[in-house]
Amino acid sequence: MREEPETTSRRGGVTPDAILHSGAEGEFTAEDLVLASGRDVNPKNLAWAERRMAEKGKAALDELLP
Repeated sequence: MREEPETTSRRGGVTPDAILHSGAEGEFTAEDLVLASGRDVNPKNLAWAERRMAEKGKAALDELLP
């Protein structure tokens, strides 16, 4: 059986806990926030994310993650 490195997730599988993070332990970008919200990365959504980050800070990302 082939072992998969823990730094990648399996396609269609569950992401290993070792590589999950909420953003609370570091900085995040507007693109991170857009992706966490399930939206496409485009100028309109990036502008939304930047406004939300300015308004809520780190809570903007934490609110979207389980």
